[in-house]
Amino acid sequence: MKQADRAGRVLSVGRLYCDLIFTELPKMPTLGEEVFAGGLSIKPGGGAFITAAYVAALGRPVSLASALPSGPFAAALMAELEASGVDLSASQAMPDTLDPQITVAMTSGTERAFLTRRAGPAVPETFARAIVSGGFAHLHIGELATLVEAPFLIEQARAAGLSISLDCSWDDAVLARDDLAALIGAVDIFLPNETEAQRLAISPGKKPPAPLTIVKRGPEGSMAISAENTVSMPTQPVNVIDSTGAGDAFNAGFIDAWLSGKPLEQCLEAGNRCGAEAVMRVGGATDLPDLSALVKAAS
Repeated sequence: MKQADRAGRVLSVGRLYCDLIFTELPKMPTLGEEVFAGGLSIKPGGGAFITAAYVAALGRPVSLASALPSGPFAAALMAELEASGVDLSASQAMPDTLDPQITVAMTSGTERAFLTRRAGPAVPETFARAIVSGGFAHLHIGELATLVEAPFLIEQARAAGLSISLDCSWDDAVLARDDLAALIGAVDIFLPNETEAQRLAISPGKKPPAPLTIVKRGPEGSMAISAENTVSMPTQPVNVIDSTGAGDAFNAGFIDAWLSGKPLEQCLEAGNRCGAEAVMRVGGATDLPDLSALVKAAS
């Protein structure tokens, strides 16, 4: 498939969450014991949005196809969503009667844990109209669970001539399914983290589940596995404040560089740099600076 040029617009699809982020924990909670956090923030989250926000900060036009928040957190989240630079016209407002989608994130140093409540659709009704508009070069699917729920995303994206990337995101029930091979194999780029890759038995020397499979390895950098070869790229150590959304930020850097036709090593480096940027701030995509300099640095 011919890659899109630098002007290509990205459409990112998936669930949008209200992230309640507890930081500065002295240790992770255990049953029967109370732990006090040093900080708490409320941020828009979910892989689809965080990746989209970083794509926008990198200077590439991007739209989000999500069910917009409802209920008591809607006002706070909408202000940040609108300030992110992500186009929301492909998203759909949900009624206040629908429970909000919430993720409680707990971080202690490099350790993290999540508790999530899903509600409503993974793909809004507005997606079908957006995908046929002719305004997009690439579709990013924010989590494997979204593709399992909406496998039609592949057919609709291909019919519109889009390339496709897919994040994994941990979900026990989804990762235990026996029908994942066909779904993952239908995308161009699959982006699990190291733990997810181990669960799916992904490793160098084995046939990768997608034509280009990128394993995000945290402080160890990243690795690209294809049928032809394996390429690894280390990353520079940084001061970790909150690792929430780091993998989604990596996705943005990699996808942006890949769509620009850059060599694989530079794509990995761009992903590493965006992931490092994410861990140095609270929240997956809060008050992002202009990150276009990262594109030049990875050139």
